[in-house]
Amino acid sequence: MDDHALERTRLALHGIAELVLAGPQFARSDDIRLQVTAGGFGTVAAPDVRVDGLELVTPTTRTALSGTFAELARAAGVEARSLRDVYAGGLDTDPDDPVVVDAEAAGVVLAAFAVGDDALRAFAPGAEAVLWPEHFDLGLTLSEVNYGVSPGDAHVPEPYAYIGPWAARSGSFWNTAFGAARPLSELAEPGSLVEFFHEGRARAASDPTS
Repeated sequence: MDDHALERTRLALHGIAELVLAGPQFARSDDIRLQVTAGGFGTVAAPDVRVDGLELVTPTTRTALSGTFAELARAAGVEARSLRDVYAGGLDTDPDDPVVVDAEAAGVVLAAFAVGDDALRAFAPGAEAVLWPEHFDLGLTLSEVNYGVSPGDAHVPEPYAYIGPWAARSGSFWNTAFGAARPLSELAEPGSLVEFFHEGRARAASDPTS
């Protein structure tokens, strides 16, 4: 799998998250939050739509991730909806754009969310981890510090974990403009992702603001 396949697939899944899941959910339930589910991710309110591997699933249908975003939405019984009127900074994707998903790359993206969801639950039991459609990242906030996992973006082209204090900290731990980021490939040992979150929490409490 090359980097282009990963980026193309990540953007396609991001487009599905925005246009096919969060957009229709906002229109019906006034909520843009998504969640990690078994095999993928889905809505938290009506309509009940989710990505499961390489398929879009509703209580009555299963559709391959192909065609256009608008066609995929119609197959799920919803209308594709942009969220440009809700937030700035999302994808520049239109409903009639094609959905192009590589199976191996989709596995990488969905595995990142699954690992991140497990780690966040272990790190902060009882806290709600949200998959936000704007940046297509999974995160939660504790004491004005964001913790989460991204499948990749302009900052880091591969799946990574991040810690983002609302007020920037100084020190060697903090290696990005928004805080600290580590590729998941560097956190592959059991428990290492949870340890990263715990270290970031301690660093955020002790390191000075910059």
